[in-house]
Amino acid sequence: MSNSDDSQKRGTGPAIVLVEPQLGENIGMVARAMANFGLTDLRLVNPRDGWPNEKARAAASRADHVIDAVRLFETVEAAIADLNFVLATTARPRDSFKPVRGPEEASADLRARAAAEQGTGILFGRERWGLNNEEVGLADEIVTFPVDPSFASLNIAQAVLLMSYAWQVAGAAGNTAPRFSAPEAPPATKDDLFRLFHHLEASLDRAGYFFPEAKREVLTQNLRTMLTKANFSEPEIHTLRGVIKAFDYEARRLGDARQETSEDEGA
Repeated sequence: MSNSDDSQKRGTGPAIVLVEPQLGENIGMVARAMANFGLTDLRLVNPRDGWPNEKARAAASRADHVIDAVRLFETVEAAIADLNFVLATTARPRDSFKPVRGPEEASADLRARAAAEQGTGILFGRERWGLNNEEVGLADEIVTFPVDPSFASLNIAQAVLLMSYAWQVAGAAGNTAPRFSAPEAPPATKDDLFRLFHHLEASLDRAGYFFPEAKREVLTQNLRTMLTKANFSEPEIHTLRGVIKAFDYEARRLGDARQETSEDEGA
């Protein structure tokens, strides 16, 4: 459903990904907040009222370049597939072992990744109840805002404005990067990571790992959290998939050998 197959231009600001936004006015105010701080990559996952949306354009207050460049996606996975590193915003604690950052620390890290030409993005949830646990699970880290815990609610445009401002401030800080660093392998995209998820889970399914069935969701989420935290490079992902293929091949070979032995004994 994406209206563009172009990947994020490396070295630019993070993609802002709105998951199932409800009101066109909110999308427009998000676009305006992004434009205030030089961000342009706005991605929408299943906007409730469809797209294009004239109410969004009106609320954007002449941030037409952001509105015109909006890309649509059917799933969060598709919206972040070309990215290397993704933050999930949330106002409440999660049953997750992912690192949790404030906006300043998170934005400084995003700046460093942009300088390394990595594609980055920030997930923002629905106006009424935010992101679900599975969506948070697709991100590398969590970012939350130091608001009053007795009233932690932010609307989606406010949340985007805070992160956009933190991104801008992080760019104004002095350059404290080391004079040189060791070469790094290219980081894996989320699409690479999702393929690893599906490959590993299919292999474990055949091996009977997800037992009893009632524990499948918890086991799957635990695996995905561990794999996401590892921050694999592209070559590492390919190596792991090669390892899984080798195990699958050996399991099939042993299974065929046992079957032949059983048939010979029954003859």
